[in-house]
Amino acid sequence: MIKQYQIDEFVRQAHRVGDAGLTICSSGNISWRVEEGGDTALVSGTGSWVPQLRVDQVSKVRVSTGEVLNGVKPSMESVFHMGVMRERPDVNVVLHFQSPYATAVACMANRPTDFNVTAEIPIHVGREIPAIPFYRPGSPELATAVIEAMKDHNSVFLLKHGQVVCGKDFDQAFERAMFFEMACRIIINTGKDYTVLSKEEIADLDKYILGKVQK
Repeated sequence: MIKQYQIDEFVRQAHRVGDAGLTICSSGNISWRVEEGGDTALVSGTGSWVPQLRVDQVSKVRVSTGEVLNGVKPSMESVFHMGVMRERPDVNVVLHFQSPYATAVACMANRPTDFNVTAEIPIHVGREIPAIPFYRPGSPELATAVIEAMKDHNSVFLLKHGQVVCGKDFDQAFERAMFFEMACRIIINTGKDYTVLSKEEIADLDKYILGKVQK
């Protein structure tokens, strides 16, 4: 059973996302599988402003079915949040928002395909960050595309829309979102005149920093 302190922590993490400037107004949504391997998640409610999320705007959702357990309608993007958690037992947090720089890149006509501008990207975010074609927010097509891409990636960006990241906990997901936002900021601030890490440099990071292959 979900406890009040867990709902309070969820609200605190929502405000953390807002304080970091990753989302504004009602443009984002977050979810948390409260117990590892459990079947209940907290999701920001539909129409809620994540930076100002209130306790009464937190939806309780069954991960396996999407059933709402407390009468609070979850974000319309909750379908892909729950889908990612079903496909990824290692994932307990999913974050989605229109962060300024990632969204700017997602709207570029000639957008980059390689985001490995600093070591933090392949180490924490992922060597490859799939681009999801534009689908209407909340649509089954968008949910299916995000769930499929995140079966073997921890970060994706949605064309003309924003970014989605996942992680084992809030810190890991938050870190991935912030580093991807940083990479997009570098790309934009350099006027797209930037270099990326070579395959050899990334392999060296895998060996000496990670000690393993990272998704």
